[in-house]
Amino acid sequence: MFGKQWTSLCLLAGSLTGALGLGLEEHPDIKAITLRTHSLETPYLDSDMQSRWWDFGGDCIIRTDKYIRLASDKASRDGWIFSRVPLTATNWEIMVEFKISGQGNLYGDGFAMWLTKQRATQGNVFGAADKFEGLGVFFDTYKNNRPGTVFPYIMAMSGDGNTPYDKDNDGKANEVAGCSARGIRNAGIPTKARFTYFADKSLKLDIQYKQEDEWTECFEIENFKVPPVAYLGFSAETGELSDNHDIISVRTQNLYTKGGSSSSSNTGKKTASSAVRPKESSESGSWSWFLFKFVLFGLAVTGAYVGYTVYRARQRDRF
Repeated sequence: MFGKQWTSLCLLAGSLTGALGLGLEEHPDIKAITLRTHSLETPYLDSDMQSRWWDFGGDCIIRTDKYIRLASDKASRDGWIFSRVPLTATNWEIMVEFKISGQGNLYGDGFAMWLTKQRATQGNVFGAADKFEGLGVFFDTYKNNRPGTVFPYIMAMSGDGNTPYDKDNDGKANEVAGCSARGIRNAGIPTKARFTYFADKSLKLDIQYKQEDEWTECFEIENFKVPPVAYLGFSAETGELSDNHDIISVRTQNLYTKGGSSSSSNTGKKTASSAVRPKESSESGSWSWFLFKFVLFGLAVTGAYVGYTVYRARQRDRF
């Protein structure tokens, strides 16, 4: 009896010690709160077939069980969707699941994500207005005139409100950072883009299109500034060539450090998914002390039980 009790106790203690040794007791350096005002998921619309937080227009089609189709696989289509309220979070992460698909081998033009002071204005830059003020990230699928660049191509532009987009050269004159993403169209897995921004420190874009849960860094821009009050939007356009440009979901999170203060220069380069670390050694020590007391208590209970069992056996033998 005593041997079985001791074995069980040792196994429990061993499992707890192993968990501590593997670093499973972790806490995030950066916490996140989802912003419903800037997130999208099925069915996208309210019961009255409107959206409380988003406006949409142009040729945009909303299929409540599947996608928001910004532009269809037909010639000369453009559509947009924009948040009704500005994004004012200091640090944020925006995760976008999208899909670019079509039938032909020739296709165009692409879609864009916006964080701009103006909103919901149709135009000729991937379906939205030119000479914008703020951030535009273009997922360009058609190559106009950019030798040596592999398409589809993703690039970021910081608009000052006056400079036009260099459409004839696929934004070459405006590019702040970018990357080629061959295989992002008609991908065999859900394609996603993850934007992580720390105010005045960095803007980073990671994309998933090769394998599920495999993220590829597209770019990271140091000392980048997004307008503190900017509207989040998405738009797309087709020309003579076309594709389906769908937004599947959007999840926007407000990021802040554990103490609620502004992020430091060190944390500014971390994403919310990777900003975790083991607890400090002092906390591990407190766990070890708790485990020691737990083992002592178990031994005391086991000893009392064994003593009581022996006492009862002797009483039976005596009478």
